[in-house]
Amino acid sequence: MTSEACEKLLASHEIKPTANRIVVVKALAAAERPMSLSELEYKILSIDKSGVFRALTLFREHHLVHVIEDGADGVRYELCHSHDGHEHDDDQHVHFFCERCQRTFCISETPIPTVHLPKGYQLHSINYMAKGLCPECAGKE
Repeated sequence: MTSEACEKLLASHEIKPTANRIVVVKALAAAERPMSLSELEYKILSIDKSGVFRALTLFREHHLVHVIEDGADGVRYELCHSHDGHEHDDDQHVHFFCERCQRTFCISETPIPTVHLPKGYQLHSINYMAKGLCPECAGKE
């Protein structure tokens, strides 16, 4: 993703594009899967952990990233592909946590079942996480 595309994406979510924010967006866009804070910190050596965390917190508030609870009591981040700064997210999809290699994958092709809640409950988000072995780890057995 180019710097110009990152700036447009940030602006569409009403986030002021700064050099650090652009670097974080580029790292998330280049990632093939959701990333943890420590993975991002390792990938982005030019920004300290607190700077990356501040950017992610702002991105979350402006609906630019999904925050996924992975299967190992951690949190991972990925860019929202809906590219819409509003609260509605049309980019919800299944995630898969590999219990052996500890990686989290996006499984966009699998539909999320509709959740019908009892009267009075208000749904704000869904975190659909499947767990097992990824194809690479399953092939090692």
